[in-house]
Amino acid sequence: MPEPVFEAETFLKSLTKKPGVYRMIAADESILYVGKARNLKSRVTSYFRASGLQAKTMAMVAKIARIEVTATQSETEALLLEQSLIKQERPPYNIVLRDDKSYPYIYLTEHKDYPRLTFHRGAKRKGGQYFGPFPSAYAVRDSINILQKLFQLRHCE
Repeated sequence: MPEPVFEAETFLKSLTKKPGVYRMIAADESILYVGKARNLKSRVTSYFRASGLQAKTMAMVAKIARIEVTATQSETEALLLEQSLIKQERPPYNIVLRDDKSYPYIYLTEHKDYPRLTFHRGAKRKGGQYFGPFPSAYAVRDSINILQKLFQLRHCE
């Protein structure tokens, strides 16, 4: 029995223009990709245009059996939900966010006497504690400044 074909045209007509997260799901119910959008209708529609898609994207689109969307109140809320779903589901087409290189963290060193609070991006290789991810680098830097003043933490290396 052939796999059911995703009816993109019908689905796209019913999509909202709100911000949110979309999950592309294969026939075997595995999640192929999780993405966020400022405008769900516009973003999801872009996957089904006639030309200009990369081969990897076209291969993914060919596997789609259905798409689930979750509308959010803001783009920031969508970003946080997307990150959480990627960590939870580990979709094969979301390779960029697996190692958290896109999002800033607050990093607290393990030094017993003089712990240091810093801005961190990239893989979490060092010991210590990582807090985040945060959607805004500005918010992380601002928070670090406030925490350093409040708890009198060192600024130096």
